[in-house]
Amino acid sequence: MNLDSLSRDELIRLVQVYAKNWLAHDGCWFLAVEEKFGLETAMQLDNRAWEQFSPVEARRIMEAFGLPAAGGLESLERALDRRLYATVNRQETRRVSVDILRFRMVDCRVQHARQKKGLAPFPCKEVGVTEYSLFAQAVDPRIITRCLQAPPDRIGDCYCEWEFRLEEAPSMAGKAAPPAR
Repeated sequence: MNLDSLSRDELIRLVQVYAKNWLAHDGCWFLAVEEKFGLETAMQLDNRAWEQFSPVEARRIMEAFGLPAAGGLESLERALDRRLYATVNRQETRRVSVDILRFRMVDCRVQHARQKKGLAPFPCKEVGVTEYSLFAQAVDPRIITRCLQAPPDRIGDCYCEWEFRLEEAPSMAGKAAPPAR
């Protein structure tokens, strides 16, 4: 396919279709593993996949959009807005302070699909801790991630909520400098 031949509207639709297809494939894979091996094994394998995928996704976004390495919460906010999820889910970010960013998944396609099928909410907290922590640290290793709410915990006015805190590098004050080599 020649992407240059597509109009802006066609390119937008294509990105939306690609994101939905990626998410549908992820869900089909997970349900197939769950059916054959059970929820616990499916969760373990899903967690392992996110361990590998999250940093790759972050690095590719940073490279494609010229986000600086160790760019702090500004780079993280821009990177979160460029994830595949951002195309199919409604999410929002809010700066709480100079060193804290909050991220909320207001509408979640995965949870909506489970609700339509009469299934319990997907218990995504454990996998989300892996996913968001490794994504954030790939953007800037100084970022610490904390889950404020996610299934299987109570869901409030959003499906999940995360806090990202920028921790400064440890100070060398009062410490001996390493020997020169």
